Amino acid sequence: MSIPKFDPKELDGPVVTGFGGVQMKTFNYPVSPKEGYRAAYQKKAIWQITGSEQAMFSPAVNPDNVARAFVFEANRVEPKLGPVKDMFGIEWEYVPSAGGSMVRPGKPFIEDANELYDKVVWPDIDSWDWEGSAKANNGVFLKDDKFNVCWFLNGWYERLISFMDFEGAILALVDEEQKDAVKDFFDKLSDLYIRIFEKFCDYFPQIDAFCIHDDWGSQKDCFFNPSVGEEMIVPYMKKVTDYLHSRGKFCDLHSCGQLFKAVPNMIKAGWDSWSGQAMNDTHKIYELYGDKILIGVIPEIFDAKNATEEEQRAKAREYADKFCQPGKPSIFSFYGMSVMTPAYAEELYKQSRINYSK
Repeated sequence: MSIPKFDPKELDGPVVTGFGGVQMKTFNYPVSPKEGYRAAYQKKAIWQITGSEQAMFSPAVNPDNVARAFVFEANRVEPKLGPVKDMFGIEWEYVPSAGGSMVRPGKPFIEDANELYDKVVWPDIDSWDWEGSAKANNGVFLKDDKFNVCWFLNGWYERLISFMDFEGAILALVDEEQKDAVKDFFDKLSDLYIRIFEKFCDYFPQIDAFCIHDDWGSQKDCFFNPSVGEEMIVPYMKKVTDYLHSRGKFCDLHSCGQLFKAVPNMIKAGWDSWSGQAMNDTHKIYELYGDKILIGVIPEIFDAKNATEEEQRAKAREYADKFCQPGKPSIFSFYGMSVMTPAYAEELYKQSRINYSK
């Protein structure tokens, strides 16, 4: 696809009031937001994508989303107080003060990974109401012009934590007497996920990408050594990302924590993108790996409210010249939205369009 040259008329979009009363600049894109986002994943970015071009999809047809109080679809589902079972029958409790759900710690479903063979009851995904969900969401919640991302919670390590609590799960990854059971479980889990994603691809053709959760780190470092992740998790992730790529879908990893050392494993596992939290040096990560995986880059944070318009525009050009390189695009990180004034947004869009069309 040839990248269209920048036309100043693209800046004629109005400033609108977004979520929380934030003033947002809009643009007359040369292609749809969906096409623009897809182009960035294909290393042929047209403008600096910011996330405003995409739509989150997390339907109640997947029991995990109800259990985790994380339903985003046409039919609103309010968080339920009290235990709610996920697809494996594990009970999650909604914590209003945290705005999310967790498994009550201290009473793990199993204490040894070898119990996985006998105690796990695998879900009957064919009994889920796929047709009803598709009827409610296709063309209604899922739009043709948006880059539709289906979020999927509880990946591999997170699923193990839900069964064993954190301490048990982390030990199971390195205990020689449990590792084979974990590998067998992760392999079968990947097969289940592929069957679930096959349903999503068949029933919701408007989905462009899948964002799969698997937290690997704390504020300071990875939970486990990268060599452990490479052995115990990467092969099973790769099985799923290979399938999704075969269906023409992109794969985004949502993984929290300081994960600088884990980025090579993300690439080996086949992930197309990752947007790390603010404790990560996203500039360095982009420099080292931005040609191999689409990185969410946090801009230089400054006091945008008290900066002049020209100072805002100068900061935007600076970002674009560093992180909007042809063949090496970036995602503008959610953690940088405090600097996204209308002037900053306009200058970032303009300079990124110029840079990417060189």
